[in-house]
Amino acid sequence: MTTVKTTPKKGIQMTDTALERVLGLREDQGIDLILRVGVKGGGCSGLSYTMNFEDPGNITQHDEVYDYDGFKVVSDKKSLLFLYGLVLDYSDSLLGGGFKFNNPNAERSCSCGSSFSA
Repeated sequence: MTTVKTTPKKGIQMTDTALERVLGLREDQGIDLILRVGVKGGGCSGLSYTMNFEDPGNITQHDEVYDYDGFKVVSDKKSLLFLYGLVLDYSDSLLGGGFKFNNPNAERSCSCGSSFSA
């Protein structure tokens, strides 16, 4: 069973395995970056998850910032309407591996797990 790295007070939570993987990917970039998580219209269920590294200078007053021992996860407030309570997980299994979005706000998710409806 995967443990959640953060307290329930954070709008976007990460499991230990997801945080470990994200930190490894950031280290591969060779520069200090934040992780931006959001949603955009599209995908087979209506909304798609987005997840990208960005420069910390891109954080605005319209963002919520969650700190994981110095690593920042950021989401714009509009996306948080659909993501609040999200638990980001990671699996390295051969079938179905990768990042998993466990979203309590999703009424329906597509089979690939990258889009949802709310």
